[in-house]
Amino acid sequence: MTQIAIVTYPGFTALDMIGPYEVLRNLHDTEVRFVWHQPGPITADSGVLVIGATHSLAETPSPDVVLVPGGPSTPVHARDEALLDWLRQAHRTARWTTSVCSGSVILAAAGLLVGRRATSHWLTVPALKAFGAVPVGDERIVRQDNVVTSAGVSAGLDLAFWLAGQIGGESRAKAIQLAIEYDPQPPFDSGHVSKASATTKAAATALLSRDSVKPATMKAATMLAWELAWEQALAAVRSRRRGAFGADRAFRDTTRPGEAS
Repeated sequence: MTQIAIVTYPGFTALDMIGPYEVLRNLHDTEVRFVWHQPGPITADSGVLVIGATHSLAETPSPDVVLVPGGPSTPVHARDEALLDWLRQAHRTARWTTSVCSGSVILAAAGLLVGRRATSHWLTVPALKAFGAVPVGDERIVRQDNVVTSAGVSAGLDLAFWLAGQIGGESRAKAIQLAIEYDPQPPFDSGHVSKASATTKAAATALLSRDSVKPATMKAATMLAWELAWEQALAAVRSRRRGAFGADRAFRDTTRPGEAS
């Protein structure tokens, strides 16, 4: 039995998790859990759609697959130490640790993307660098080791089909693809920032900002930025001190009493 844990936090973007769920639930011998601190109703970023968390994080310590969706409340949950600790523990035994959209920022905050190539929503790709990741903005799915990140929202479906192929085999994944008739042929071609006009990009940014300007989200984003800046400043100071100590020690090792000029 393959156990898949989809992290279901308040303010998630619906398609980030519902798209992958619809694919992954059709695999044989697979249990999909919606996990959060406690089971119960969780409201999406729209404030209207409600999904039930079926299990607590504590009840799901060692899933085979972890999937973290994105959403405008990402900065809030990227500072949730209980969630980050659970992700670190689950990652140790998981076959795949994955994310959709800005969910990769939460993985990054848990320290799981350090030195790894990773992607995210086009607005949050630059943020990954601050956590030590190698940002990738031109790939829909990025895999390094057993960590797989996907680009914004709809890319979660592509991630889910990739996972379906890994877990259930190519034939099963193709059958699921046909069952849900996943054959995207959009009437417009502005689905990547490299293809969109400046006007479209500005309109999309304004659209995305609606939920991001909520006080709790803005406060969390500000605190997260300050914490990262502080950690980087401390790291720089420690690095300089180590360098100075090393240089001083090297000087003392090469100059004996009576030899120094």
